Amino acid sequence: MNAGSMSKGANLPVDSPAVRAELSWSEGPGRPDVDASALLLTSAGRVRDDGDFVFYNQPRHASGAVTHLGKQRAGGVMTDTVQVDLGALESAVTRVVLGASADGGTFGQVAGLTLRLLGPDGRSELARFEMRAETETAFICGELYLREGRWKFRAVGQGYASGLAGLATDFGITVDEEPADAGATSPPPSSATASPTPMPATAPSPPQSPPQPTSAAPPPGPRLIKGEERLPVDMRKRLSLRKEQVAVSLSKRGAAGVRARVVLVLDASGSMAFLYSRGVVADVVERMAAVAAQLDDDGEMQAWTFASNPARLPDLRLAELPEWLRLHVRVGEISLFRRGKKPRKGLEAGQVDMRAVGIQNEEQKAIAEVRAYVRENPTSLPTLVLFFSDGGVYRDAAIEQELRAAVEEPVFWQFVGLGRSHYGVLERFDTLPGRRVDNVGFFAVDDISSVPDQELYDRLLSEFPSWITAAGHAGIL
Repeated sequence: MNAGSMSKGANLPVDSPAVRAELSWSEGPGRPDVDASALLLTSAGRVRDDGDFVFYNQPRHASGAVTHLGKQRAGGVMTDTVQVDLGALESAVTRVVLGASADGGTFGQVAGLTLRLLGPDGRSELARFEMRAETETAFICGELYLREGRWKFRAVGQGYASGLAGLATDFGITVDEEPADAGATSPPPSSATASPTPMPATAPSPPQSPPQPTSAAPPPGPRLIKGEERLPVDMRKRLSLRKEQVAVSLSKRGAAGVRARVVLVLDASGSMAFLYSRGVVADVVERMAAVAAQLDDDGEMQAWTFASNPARLPDLRLAELPEWLRLHVRVGEISLFRRGKKPRKGLEAGQVDMRAVGIQNEEQKAIAEVRAYVRENPTSLPTLVLFFSDGGVYRDAAIEQELRAAVEEPVFWQFVGLGRSHYGVLERFDTLPGRRVDNVGFFAVDDISSVPDQELYDRLLSEFPSWITAAGHAGIL
């Protein structure tokens, strides 16, 4: 079946339960490449979060309803296709915008730009829309929209001169553009972000039945760590006060002097871009360094970053904190629109090329890698994992499997939500039955920068001491 060509603004009903939006154009020397994309919108005309943008760097929506199938070449014609399962779209989604962007030129240089709406088999043509352009670098080609309980398709043909980022921003996507010089390093984010005002470190009475630490407890209070004296004066003062506050939080729970290996895991998915660019993540790392300085024998902290894939970062040594922040928590390092798999130019020793990490949420992979590290590097101390994420969790079954398997390991997993939503199984793990000990803690905050240090440490360490006691009784420690 072949449908007639549609004019700009025309619409038609879509009776197929699933469709393919195939964008095609003619190849030729000096012509730009073209990329298809899709945005899932609510009735407010906005995405719910950055996960609602499906394109070359994020090819599958968490619901599985929209998938970027990729490009094919045949007889000098290129196609790029997005598949939409209308029946699988979440009820909040009432519109799917079908977009395109030109890479290396404008759409005025692209010949034969056509959008075909096909049936799920990719052969039957439901609609055809031929487009014309001039200086535009991004296009809304068409849209699928819900009207009175029925899906329809509209030929739009609206252009943008601001490229894919401009198109996406109009619908609520957070865009953190990379610096013009990709090899240039940015100043330490911590120097640009004010630290929260700390609260007085006054210790209240301990609980009635305090858990007992498994190791001998030296006198409570902040510990001096080698290399601390090399820190900038302001950073050294912040660290000293924060160590006192960590000690107070532990003392409140009868765990003064407890020791542990501390591991840091940082979400680097595309939706985290704003928190990196504002210096929020750098400030979090500096605050977590105080936890490691107070708990860990050597004051060091192992660290991972993750998105589609996990990557181990160099160990964070206290004396190297300013440089570590500059090299490994850089402004502009996270960008939703970075593309390609070529190594990033200008990387310094130990830096992770974030292109290999990707932008989707795959928490279970990071959990598995940290578990493997703990097994391969045993210690007499328990391990405390501080795991930061802004949500968008959708691998619930795989995450639950990893954390259930980790119950018998000497590791406590403290998850912290950074203001978004959809934390999935992490929010309800405490209530799941069938575990000898509760090895997972979770809390979320709307704006971690506004949470005073003492309150943050109290929440961060609220369950860790009781886990130490339970794990000791169970023979896990």
